[in-house]
Amino acid sequence: MHQLTAHELAAAIRTGTVSPTEVVDHTLERAERLGPRVGAFVALTPELARGQAKEAEERLAAGDEVPPLLGVPCPIKDLNQVAGVPIRRGSAALAGAPAPVDDGIVTLFRRAGTIMIGKTTTPEFGLPPYTEPEVAPPARTPWDLGRSAGGSSGGAAAAVAAGIVPIAHASDGGGSIRIPASCCGLVGLKPSRGRVSPGPYGAETAGLSTGGVVTRDVRDTALALDQIARPWPGDSFVTPPPEDGFLAACDHDPGRLRIGVITEPFYGTPGAVDPVCLDAADQTARLLAELGHRVEPAPAPLTPDSQIRALQAFEALWSVGALGAPVPDDAEDRLTPLTRHLRRIGREVSGLRFAQAIQTAQLITREVADRWRDYDLILTPTLAQPPMPIGGLRNDHDPEAEFAAQYAYTPWTNLANVTGRPSISLPLHRAKIGVTLPIGVMLTGRYAADTMIISVAAQLERARPWREQPVPALS
Repeated sequence: MHQLTAHELAAAIRTGTVSPTEVVDHTLERAERLGPRVGAFVALTPELARGQAKEAEERLAAGDEVPPLLGVPCPIKDLNQVAGVPIRRGSAALAGAPAPVDDGIVTLFRRAGTIMIGKTTTPEFGLPPYTEPEVAPPARTPWDLGRSAGGSSGGAAAAVAAGIVPIAHASDGGGSIRIPASCCGLVGLKPSRGRVSPGPYGAETAGLSTGGVVTRDVRDTALALDQIARPWPGDSFVTPPPEDGFLAACDHDPGRLRIGVITEPFYGTPGAVDPVCLDAADQTARLLAELGHRVEPAPAPLTPDSQIRALQAFEALWSVGALGAPVPDDAEDRLTPLTRHLRRIGREVSGLRFAQAIQTAQLITREVADRWRDYDLILTPTLAQPPMPIGGLRNDHDPEAEFAAQYAYTPWTNLANVTGRPSISLPLHRAKIGVTLPIGVMLTGRYAADTMIISVAAQLERARPWREQPVPALS
């Protein structure tokens, strides 16, 4: 049962091959047994899950039309509210009071029929690209339990990669879906800005972050996007879905596309790119060419001067976001050193500088669009290094140096957040580094071209199916 994808499991439930209660019982057993080994969950919700399973069985018995993911377990990242379930946002500074309401994306997952079995682990306020919170065990990639699952959706990715759930809610403000997808051998799509609403209770001033999922195959990602790509009244950014939906794009022929390849870090970030990451991009480029696409080197997205301005703008926006986290006045000393560092920077950002950072992001978006105007997609490695050892990025003694090391580790991911473009990490490659590890590659598309990126991702999956490759030995 746990080897099925979300759409395969949903089909088995609809045909009566397995019941929602059986699915929940099996999932909770694995979550209780394997979850602590990979640091997947900050909390499980067995009573809520079994109640939802019973409701799903009643809907099936009534013979009514059922939603497409009825009975499929899908945990929620602990940055989002689930009514009645404690929320910590990965922080020891928060008491973990029960949330009063469901966030909008949680409402949409409920409408899609998913079952909420628990809250997945996230780092404090989702800020770093690793998941090592003070309130839960670190999230580990099941491929090597000594290495990080990435972040900030590390618990979500660990849960899917360990075969606990087929799909998990995730979110991405600078790479937080794609980074753990690469570390855990999963599919991770950051949708275009405006595809997935933060409403009705959330707001996204800078437009960096978006919701999504981590999955084992492209079809599950597309199916989930069909459920959560719904606007709420009052959204500042709205990108309407395609008429025939995202799932249909999996079966579309994308045609012959012009794809640019870049393996140099976007920001001139110090730090070498590991040869296995370069090799993953090179092999993917050759595969895309074999599939009929025109593949060639692409220009850097930014001039050296723009690289500096882009980094400064992102730091201003990111640090003000950290400053805006709901930290009680008397709890600052319970924050991690990185969060305190970012909040100190945020306090130094004036209103004028914040406005200028937003303007700079808009100008950077225009520059990137101009320099990449001839390309349908851009191919890069997802990360500059294989999955890092637990604690390998975290530096509590020097959080400023840690922040610089994060850029060196993730030199390609956050540009898609600044520009609002769709970007996907695919688990096309493996590397033997003591043990076999997944190495992700990333495709970034034009703004709102989510269907194109899904279509090409599905084409690559058909050409080199990763589910047939070796998987972690967790049982």
